[in-house]
Amino acid sequence: MLVTSSSSPRLPAPSRLIAHERLGLAVFFALLIGLLIVLLPLPLLSLLSRSLEDRDGHFVGLANFHTYFASGALLRAFGHSLLLASLSTVLVLVSAFAAAWALTRTRLPLRGWIRGALLLPILAPSLLPAISLIYLFGEQGVLKAWLGESSIYGPLGIVLGSCFWTFPHALMILLTALSQADARHYEAAEVLRASPWRTFFTVTLPNARYGLVSAGFVVFILVFTDFGVAKVIGGQYAMLATDVYKQVIGQQRFEMGAVVSVLLLLPALLAFLADRWVQGRQAATLTARAVPFSPKTDRRRDLCGAVLLLPVLAFIGAVIGMAIYASLVKYWPYNLSLSLANYQFERLLGDGWSSYINSLQLASLCMLAGTSLVFFNTWLSQRTPQPRSLVLLFQLLSLLPLAVPGMTLGLGYIFFFNHPDNPLNGLYGGMTILVLCTLVHFYSVPHLNLVTAFKQLDSEFEAVGESLRASRLQVLWRVTLPMSLPALLDVALYFFVNAMTTVSAVVFLYGPDSNLAAISVLNLDDAGQTAGAAAMAVSIMATCAVAKVLHGLLGAGLKRRQSAWRGA
Repeated sequence: MLVTSSSSPRLPAPSRLIAHERLGLAVFFALLIGLLIVLLPLPLLSLLSRSLEDRDGHFVGLANFHTYFASGALLRAFGHSLLLASLSTVLVLVSAFAAAWALTRTRLPLRGWIRGALLLPILAPSLLPAISLIYLFGEQGVLKAWLGESSIYGPLGIVLGSCFWTFPHALMILLTALSQADARHYEAAEVLRASPWRTFFTVTLPNARYGLVSAGFVVFILVFTDFGVAKVIGGQYAMLATDVYKQVIGQQRFEMGAVVSVLLLLPALLAFLADRWVQGRQAATLTARAVPFSPKTDRRRDLCGAVLLLPVLAFIGAVIGMAIYASLVKYWPYNLSLSLANYQFERLLGDGWSSYINSLQLASLCMLAGTSLVFFNTWLSQRTPQPRSLVLLFQLLSLLPLAVPGMTLGLGYIFFFNHPDNPLNGLYGGMTILVLCTLVHFYSVPHLNLVTAFKQLDSEFEAVGESLRASRLQVLWRVTLPMSLPALLDVALYFFVNAMTTVSAVVFLYGPDSNLAAISVLNLDDAGQTAGAAAMAVSIMATCAVAKVLHGLLGAGLKRRQSAWRGA
């Protein structure tokens, strides 16, 4: 005889529990996708619409494009941007590949410190190398004689400044490409008595070709769409990015600024699509039987690596060192005694240190909000069951920011959020719109980082959770989040550093009370306070360096804790 108890709780059926959970997760995912649509495609559509209107907002079709083409400004600015972006890409690829080879194929001492020094430019705003180059090679520069009759103001300065700040981006990609090497290939080349040059051209270079292509596209897009370097040191040399600034700020011709922004978007979009196509054709270079490559001791090769690294280290050290020195000089070049007077921004700026504090606030908010948004979006797309249509739409929205220049996005935000019929128009000129624009502008790289991290986690975690009737949120909190903390730290640092150094994405959006440190660098330089601009740029770089040190300490502590947890 069976005895049942009426007081025992009745558990919900697992199928009903899973169905309700899936519905809730799908609705939450759709809401977050809707937020991304509001923050990216809609501003871009507003920008495109504005380019088809006249000054009074009447539809004129392609008349604005025809006017811009007929002026001859397009061919001049587009040709200059294309030429300098291509030249900078070649120089950066050659130097970055040489540095990556030296770091991965030699046994030079202090390679970790050397790598850290080579990545320092990523912590500085793009305006810093332009200011430093003026002190080095300008009319009163310490090395002016090196240029002879040439001038640093124009193509030469733009190329040198662009190479400085884009170099770390290419280096990180190429370090990853060269690190994924199979030692068996080099052993085979050694057995066949292939010369070092033959081994380089038949083994090293082919294995890194996709990394070279990706690095080339990244550098090209960054230089082609950059505003800061060309604005400070470009002189009268026309570039597309500075043309946008002149049309909007100088002439208040927003419709023509929209035209140039659309044209600025097209080459970047084409380069992005080409990069995606190349990545889709990439084959795996490491198999399950691959043997990790470790360079052998070779004094001649080590000496060659040192020779390759020395010019790059000297250039980076000279640019950063000159910026720091110039920020401490009382009155260049007549009084070279050292002082902190240039850091007394209350004498140089109406708001004193307020712009720096605003940048800290922006960077902190972007770090917290951006890391949370990217984490939940990526988790929902990668670790929860979602409709395929939502996942595909999310993937498109997540990668699209890579192809949108900062100035194009910022101008689109003006037309969208400042429109009188938009209920969100109250955000314009405040800190909120700066956070949203910066977050979207730098969204793609953290997303790709977390996608890689989530793919390394076994899908069995969720399966075991379902068998134990644990919700996805419980698995997220107890398993996924703790194991993803190293990647989250990287994402947080990425958002913080880029929010501190960004210029192009926010140059049209700040208000009287939301001025930023990087914008103050630009304003100080325009006002002739070059030393004060150098001081503010150095302050930004120092802040990012402190954040990087804290990131390293937290990462080391987390690694020790995870090693103990895993029993390593």
